[in-house]
Amino acid sequence: MNLKIGFFVAASLLNTVSLFAGDKPSTAEFRQAAARVGRLLELGHYGGWELGPEMSERILETYLGDLDSDKAFLTREDVNRLSARYGTDLGKAVLLGDLAPAKAIYDVFKARVEERIAKVNPVLSNAYNFTSNRFVDLDRRKKRWPANIHEADSLWNDRIEGELLQEKLNKLAVPGSGPKVVARRYNQLLKDVEDRGEEDIDEIFLNAVAESYDPHSEYMGHSNLESFEIDMRLSLIGIGAEMRSEDGYVKIQRLVPGGPAARSGKMSVGDRVVAIAQGDNPFVDTSNMALDRVVELVRGKKGTVIRLQVLPAGAADPSKRRVVALVRDTVKLTDEEARAEIIDKTLPAGSVRRLGWITLPLFYEGTGIFGMGRSASRDVAALLKRLNREKVQGLIVDLRSNGGGSLDEAVKMSGLFINQGPVVQVKDVDGNIDVLRDQEGKALYTGPMIVLIDKLTASASEIFAATMQDYSRALIVGDSSTFGKGTVQTIVGLGRPTSFFGSSSSAGALKLTVQKFYRVTGESTQIKGVVSDVKLPSVTDNAEYGESGLNFPLGYDHIGPVPIDLAGNRKKLFKNELRQRSAARVRNDPQFQDITKDVQQLNERLKNNRLSLNETTRRTESVKDTKQREKEKAERRNAERADQSKTYELNLASVNKPHLLLLEKTFATGKPAPRSYNPGDAAFGEGEEENLDESGAAKREALNILSDLIGFSESSRIVGQ
Repeated sequence: MNLKIGFFVAASLLNTVSLFAGDKPSTAEFRQAAARVGRLLELGHYGGWELGPEMSERILETYLGDLDSDKAFLTREDVNRLSARYGTDLGKAVLLGDLAPAKAIYDVFKARVEERIAKVNPVLSNAYNFTSNRFVDLDRRKKRWPANIHEADSLWNDRIEGELLQEKLNKLAVPGSGPKVVARRYNQLLKDVEDRGEEDIDEIFLNAVAESYDPHSEYMGHSNLESFEIDMRLSLIGIGAEMRSEDGYVKIQRLVPGGPAARSGKMSVGDRVVAIAQGDNPFVDTSNMALDRVVELVRGKKGTVIRLQVLPAGAADPSKRRVVALVRDTVKLTDEEARAEIIDKTLPAGSVRRLGWITLPLFYEGTGIFGMGRSASRDVAALLKRLNREKVQGLIVDLRSNGGGSLDEAVKMSGLFINQGPVVQVKDVDGNIDVLRDQEGKALYTGPMIVLIDKLTASASEIFAATMQDYSRALIVGDSSTFGKGTVQTIVGLGRPTSFFGSSSSAGALKLTVQKFYRVTGESTQIKGVVSDVKLPSVTDNAEYGESGLNFPLGYDHIGPVPIDLAGNRKKLFKNELRQRSAARVRNDPQFQDITKDVQQLNERLKNNRLSLNETTRRTESVKDTKQREKEKAERRNAERADQSKTYELNLASVNKPHLLLLEKTFATGKPAPRSYNPGDAAFGEGEEENLDESGAAKREALNILSDLIGFSESSRIVGQ
């Protein structure tokens, strides 16, 4: 079985993608594609739901949400009328290839946008003193639609006031330019809405149909397929970031290891890109801009400079922006390869423990567009052999931000740490269950081990972590749980079919959820994820991340367990003792205290979901946040200087070289970022808002936990002798 899970798909099916990236499809082809999307979803989707009245209502809800994510242009009266007219029959229309309802619904939305933006300029001319005690919603996605036009007018008055205050507080903006910036933003939005052709509307609608089944099913039209091909070849010249549209912003979904954005250290998952500039040219506001247009702005020639105006992840105030300049570069396959470190950790008594650290960004494998003979498990095995030769006393496998990849590779990699046995159960739409096993029968590494995870650890990486936990082979450390994606997708071509999984048409393709996987215990990782044995404070450990925060996720369930042989695999993990020791260190660690405070503030902001329209209040909060960030930077710098350990770099190119490369320590300077850029620089940031870098604290504590685990294991062996 060759399955690609997580953010990737079946390698055997990817070669069909090139068949679709030709001319844009005709209206007739879109009608055929719509009918086939409907049939495939009914017959092939894991959920097995018919396109009846209930699913029709869900499709309408999703489509309207995709068009008007802020619930700002349409009213409840509009939605009720559209629901009465189309709510129960959209599924039937899809099966018949009838896309007229999609166009009619879009026309209502377009009319409301035209009417609303015509009212914006008079509101912008109002005089605001920003002294009110009113608030504006931060995120309206889960709010109700305004009841009528009068309630919408009130909402928009607050919205425009909030955006004008945002521009006044934005230190990157030209003083007094607020009304012009906001007017230009909405005029661009109007142009985008009016310029959408019939094919664009059909594509939005068909994607809404797929999304209504689960968050990982997706219709990929002409332009998305071209982007998909480029991404899968990893030949995209840009910044090395996957993006998605959310709440009027373009949000960073994943940073490609080794890409310009990741190398800069100035960006993280969850950041929102609010404006883009080419070199020294003026910024183009990307608020409410279509994702494909933003992608076009990001792409460019290798070596050219792009500047991004970024609203950092977790920042509740949209005025708290910074500029990150990046030099476009080719994202290479080697940037996602497994790599390792050897850390000589100095203990309080002065002795040294040699610890191994393997970072795996992705469970990669295969040939063709996935790379010539690449294998994550084989590469990790090569690193493990060198770590064994270097006599490491313990190992950490870092799967933070690992979004998945090949399930086969997750199974094979599990076999490097257990002595044969079942790893995962895979269930299809017909209820058939396939048990995937490690067949090798001999673990390559048998010492103390930790798997480090976060809320961005997803899919195949969750299977590996779950296996290590179920076999009591390793301690799981990190966020409260992993992402919770326990489903498998495949790509199906549309148009005139040449086979069930192929097509000769340019009408696009459907990414379809076809399977679900389960742990050897029978539990699903869907929604629940893999729960940590030792939890560390983390800014990603909140409701913004994870499967449960997505629309219409498949539910958690379980099936029967499969027997496993723990003999030779099971390790005593001393979970309670390690939790207590770690908790005591975390309580007294200034960096973790800062992280805990930031998490509490973020959760409070998410709960309150509101932003003050009072300028004095906002400025006071900004000063407070700035002081907190400066304190955090100083504490990071102190922690780095206090660390006496030595770290040696080990990658696949150097794995067999006789000498280890000692990594030089670099300390945070705390100096202000430069206000100008050198095109030769990889990146720099402007503005005072900065992402909290918690990776150092998490790494330091993971090494402490591993050192404790080694100590407990050694004491246990001595007592047992």
